[in-house]
Parts: sequence; C-alpha cells; structure tokens
Amino acid sequence: MASLVMCRQLSRSLSSASASSLFSIGRNATRSRVSCKYSTAAAAAAVEDPITPPVNVNFKQLLIDGKFVNAASGKTLPTLDPRTGDVIAHVAEGDAEDINRAVAAARKAFDEGPWPKMTAYERQRILLRFADLIEKHNDEIAALETWDNGKPYEQATKVEVPMMTRLIRYYAGWADKIHGLTAPADGPYHVETLHEPIGVVGQIIPWNFPLLMFAWKIGPALACGNTIVLKTSELTPLSALFVANLLHEAGLPPGVLNVISGFGPTAGAAIASHMDVDKVAFTGSTNTGKAILEMAAKSNLKSVTLELGGKSPFIVCEGADVDKAVELAHFALFFNQGQCCCAGSRTFVHESIYDEFVEKAKARALNRTVGDPFKGGIEQGPQIDTKQFKKIMKYIKSGVESGATLEAGGDRLGNKGYYIQPTVFSNVKDNMLIAKEEIFGPVQSILKFRDLDEVIRRANDTHYGLGAGVFTQNIDTAQTLTRALRVGSVWVNCFDIFDAAIPFGGYKMSGQGREKGIYSLSNYLQVKAVITSLKNPAWL
Repeated sequence: MASLVMCRQLSRSLSSASASSLFSIGRNATRSRVSCKYSTAAAAAAVEDPITPPVNVNFKQLLIDGKFVNAASGKTLPTLDPRTGDVIAHVAEGDAEDINRAVAAARKAFDEGPWPKMTAYERQRILLRFADLIEKHNDEIAALETWDNGKPYEQATKVEVPMMTRLIRYYAGWADKIHGLTAPADGPYHVETLHEPIGVVGQIIPWNFPLLMFAWKIGPALACGNTIVLKTSELTPLSALFVANLLHEAGLPPGVLNVISGFGPTAGAAIASHMDVDKVAFTGSTNTGKAILEMAAKSNLKSVTLELGGKSPFIVCEGADVDKAVELAHFALFFNQGQCCCAGSRTFVHESIYDEFVEKAKARALNRTVGDPFKGGIEQGPQIDTKQFKKIMKYIKSGVESGATLEAGGDRLGNKGYYIQPTVFSNVKDNMLIAKEEIFGPVQSILKFRDLDEVIRRANDTHYGLGAGVFTQNIDTAQTLTRALRVGSVWVNCFDIFDAAIPFGGYKMSGQGREKGIYSLSNYLQVKAVITSLKNPAWL
C-alpha cells in the first residue's frame, strides 16, 4: 500500500492520545489491560447520534470518455451510510450497455488517442500531478471513504489516503523504466524484446478498501500505457468517482479511465465476458473469482489476475511475549472492522501460553473503542451493510452452537447501523465454521497447538493461502514457518505491512498473480520478440 508501514504512519501522524486509543497497527507495544464487562450502554450511546460528515457528494454519475454521464437506462442505486443505514446519495447504476460505451471509449483511446503514444515521461508527469491532487484533497477524500464505508476517519485520513498518494508516485516512477531486452541467437540475427501495453483493461474492485484497491489497480495499468474500464463496488462508489475526476484534472486524456458504478451480475459480468476487453483484474470473493475466470475463458480467453479470499493463520509460538502477541493478533484480526481479506482470523497459540493469551485477548477486545468512525480515538466503526452484518452474526451464533467458548462480545451495538461488538472465541476446533470459513468481521477465533509440525499442518489445511502471521523470538522457528506455510505473504513479528514495492497475492484459492511492486507490471504488459536478420555482422 505505501512505503511507510501502517504502524509507523499512525505512530508518527497521530497524537499520542489518539494513537493509544486507536490501534497499534503492527507495533509491539505493550498495554495494560483490565478485563471488564463490555459497556454496551455507553457504546450504544456513542453510535446513536452520528456526526455530520465534513464533505459533500459532488460526483454521482458514470465516468465515460472523460465526461460524467447518466446510465443509459437512467437507473440509479442508493449508497448507504453504514452508521445508520440511511441513503447518502443515489448514484448512476451502470449495466451492460454502459460497459459497452466505456469499452468503446477505452478502445478508441488506446487505438487512436494520445495515451499509448505519449512518452513515458509525459505519462509519469500526469501520474505525479494526480498524486499531488490526492494529497491536496486528502481530508475530503478520507471523509467520503469513511462516510461510504464506515472505517475510522483517522485511519482513512492519516493512513489510507497517504498510502494511495505514495503508491501512485511509486508507479509514476516506473512509467519510464519499463523496457525490453536484447538476447543472443545461434546465428546472424539481432533479437530484442518489446514490452507493450496489453490494451483495454477491465478492473473490478471491492468495498472494503475502495481507494487503495483503486490505486492498486490503476497504478500499474496506467504506468504501462493501458486504458481502463473500472467497476466500483455498488456499496462504495463515492471515493473512486471523486479521485477519478482528479486524475482528469491532472491531464489524463478522455477515455483512458472510465469508471462505472454497478452490480456484479450486470456490469461486472459484462466486463469479464466482453470480447473487446483484453485483460481483467478482480479483487473479491473466491466464488466470484471463479465465475470471472470462467467468463473470461468462454469469451476471448482474456488474461486474468485475481486477489481473492483468505483464512490466514496468526501463529503465536512458545516463549513469545504474550502482551505484545495479544496486541498484534488483535490488530491482525480487528483492523478495518475485520473486513480484510488477509485478516489473521485463525489465531494459533502455543499451549504453554494459551490460557494467559486468551484472558488478555478477551480484555483487549473488551477495551476496544467502537463508535461513530468520525469521532476521534475510535478503533472500530460499523460493518459495511445489513447483509454483511447478518452474515457475521450468523457465524457468531454458529461458534456458540458448535461449542466454542464466547469470551467477549457476540452481540450488536445500538439500534442504528451495523455495529458489532468485538468478539473473541476460545477453545475453537479446526472443524468449526468459524475456523474454516471467511467471516469478514470482528470475530477472533483462538486455537491451541502443541508443536511446529502440528501447527504447520493445521495452518495449511485450508483452501486459502493469502497470508500468515508468525510471532516468535526464535529465528529458527521463524525460518521454518515462513518456508512451510503455503501463503503469498508471511509477516514475522508484524502484520499488514503493505509498502508499495511489496508484492501481494495468494496461493491456492486465494487468487493468481500479484499486486503491487515490480511483479504487478507483468500483469499489464505483453512481451513481443523481434528477430532481424543480419548481413555480415561484425560480431554475434
């Protein structure tokens, strides 16, 4: 996500008072925690009277060929405030006809427009101006993100928007460093490779990190010279539309980036199956990823990158500092309301420290601050919508019914919006649904293990392979686990470190391909070999 780690971003940018009440974000800070009964009344009062967001909604149409336009059908969809369930705005609802218009604009921009024919330096300058504009409008963008998504405003304004700015600057830096190679041949030939943009790229982003996923997708695609049709989540369209306008203000030619708000079965499916889309990139659920892969294959066999679900283990080893381990494991699960694909949702704790860990994890959850995300010091806002809220509550009920011990939480907060108490289960078994399936919510499942061979086997016994956390003071243990875990990212004594240069992606059913870093560029380039016959070459 950016060159600075989330933990360092917060610790440097928040006041000490705010930082101590927000979250450690991967720091090894020790906090004194006292177990207490969850103050439902106080927390409920904190979420009943929402703060008026300091921002207006100015962009509610589709962006096609450099202009904001209504959907061809004239339809709109409501985007809701997760704090209350009330409508924020009605946004144009794009469908297959609008995707066709967007693809046509992107194709024209690629085949006839100035973007692919610009020098790489000119493209770089546009991206750098875009980053400057994001920085200028940082707080306004963050407010839209919090209003539409429910994440804490302090998280959005001090971490996520600056991380987006950093990532765009990172890819701007790559724009004029993409080039081919020369290669030897067994004969009188000159051989060179060209790295060419793929063409029209379809991109589908999720609702949990709308801004960052926007940046992860468009950054490498634009640096490589492609044109884009991007579909936002129907739940969180506002921030992407705002920053897309800034990108055009920075000088992006019409048709290079087209943004459609709409639903997956209509607009998303139209992108995946479109015969004139050359590549599709998707972040979301594994089941939807499978469907997109199938549609891509049945249409024009377009290339596909997928960043999908996860059920990441967070392994606390024998001899670990329990206070620090509790704080990091808490962050690994509860960050972003637990709505994170790589959340450390299976907390494996060595049997020698298990009981102590459970008691302190319970105390930490009971002291987590939940409330209106626009209030200072809030660690956890509401879940995204009623569907996700009900899904999480269903999993909590399943955990209780399957015999896990409910240590903390387990209920909703207040009568408005989609707030859920931070929830902790102990005595969780591998065959329970809360240990097997992606909950995508503030529910921590703590499991006990005896030795490394056992925890490696159990951690790998899943269809997913997105990420893992290892907490240990033993370098040999760390090295053993990092090589044995079948995942795309392993964080050792830290978690959710997402610098722009660090690749991110999954093994197994957590996806294919990598986002961010140098590895992401290959997703948006074709390699062409050019072989020229030589006459009487001086050398070969």
